[in-house]
Amino acid sequence: MLLLAADTSGKEGSIGLARGLPDGRCDLIESVPLAGGTFSAQLVPQISALLAKHGFQKEEIGGFCVVSGPGSFTGLRVGLAAIKALGEVFNKPIAALSLLEVIVSSANLSGKVWAAIDAGRNEVYLGEYSGQGSNERLVRREEFVALVGYETVVTADRSIVDVAQAARLNVKPIAYPGSDAVARLGWRKLQANQTSSPVDLEANYIRRSDAEIFRTT
Repeated sequence: MLLLAADTSGKEGSIGLARGLPDGRCDLIESVPLAGGTFSAQLVPQISALLAKHGFQKEEIGGFCVVSGPGSFTGLRVGLAAIKALGEVFNKPIAALSLLEVIVSSANLSGKVWAAIDAGRNEVYLGEYSGQGSNERLVRREEFVALVGYETVVTADRSIVDVAQAARLNVKPIAYPGSDAVARLGWRKLQANQTSSPVDLEANYIRRSDAEIFRTT
């Protein structure tokens, strides 16, 4: 199955084409970076250019894999709007992925693992993953240290590595996952029929927007 993967959750983003195989493997065809701040102008043209470069038509895409959060409110809205539109027009399944889940998957660890992303404002997006399920939340940095304790935390953020090492946590730094990692995890979800319809696809912000916060204060 031809897959289109997209991540517009961070300061930089990426899109990629991959081939999902029946045995569970996912082979990357090409990944293209997207410069931050211009996702709305770049995303659709870059998707068209990437497909054309490899001789594909949009109609040949069999499934979509997209990061739904947490991250930039504007970036997520742009990426999800594009994937929702393509999924609806071509009636193809969509696998929505948490960036925290992609980070844990990229680390290739077993057992209970935490994933952490710098959320700014002295806060951390924190995900807890085990065989019993997952739990994602927004916490203060001091809460992050207390919650993780002696268990393994995976992160792609240098600032989180510094905090973890200062607190003597068991931290595993990884490179920021690209659209190839999004495609691999997304393919597993598509095979397991863990999909969202375009109507149901929503951003997983975890943090409320400033507008929401100010309305309730």
